Formats: sequence, C-alpha cells, structure tokens
Amino acid sequence: MMKPYLIILSFACALMLSSNAYAKQEGGTPQAAYFTLEPDLTTNFYTKGKRLGYIQVRIDIMVSNQADLEIIELHQPLIRDTVIELLGKQSQDMITSLAGREDLRKTLIQQLNDILLPETGRTIIADLLFTKYIYQ
Repeated sequence: MMKPYLIILSFACALMLSSNAYAKQEGGTPQAAYFTLEPDLTTNFYTKGKRLGYIQVRIDIMVSNQADLEIIELHQPLIRDTVIELLGKQSQDMITSLAGREDLRKTLIQQLNDILLPETGRTIIADLLFTKYIYQ
C-alpha cells in the first residue's frame, strides 16, 4: 500500500534535483535580453525626385547580458538621436533595398556601440533588429 506513494515520492525528488542542477547550469551564463525603442522612430530621407520620403522603424536592441538593459534605457535619448540622424542621411536606394537595409542594420550596430563606448566603457549592443520597417 505504501509502495506506490514511495515510487511517486522518489520520482518527484529525482525531478526536483535534476531541474535544480539544470537551473544552476543556466544561471552561470549571462542571458541575452532585448530592449524595444518605443515609440517608433519616424524621419525623412532623400528621394530621387523633389519629394521627401519617410521611414518609420521599430528597433529591438539585443544585449548579451540582462543587466545591460538598464544602461540601454538610461542612454535611450542618445540612441534615438543617432538612429534618426543616420536614417535621415540615407538615400532612397539604401532605404528601399534589402541589401541596403542589412547594411544599415550593421552600420547602426557599429555606430551605436561607438557612441556608447565612451559612456559605458565597453561594447553593449550585441545585435539590432528591425521589427517594423515602413517607408514611402
């Protein structure tokens, strides 16, 4: 009569011990985290004609350590200004092509890390994602 309860109890203990060991393994390495720049960024860019185009983006910034989210939040005005300035200097071809968008993404990562380096003393941004990319 007690045997089924002992089996269930030993099984539950084994599960708790294995999940605890797994949690310790994951806890030792820093976890990547994302910060979304809100509200969306909207700015103008130069077109081939006399009209101005506009671009609206939503950007998620990936940091390699969850503690770096506070740094990104603190420097959000500097990041927003850099993104708007860089987007405003782009040509229509750069904005509208897929290759241009990828180049723009890589350039943003590099420029943002360069601008944040004197403020933080280290490279913070691991990657950058355009989660919304609308142009006209």
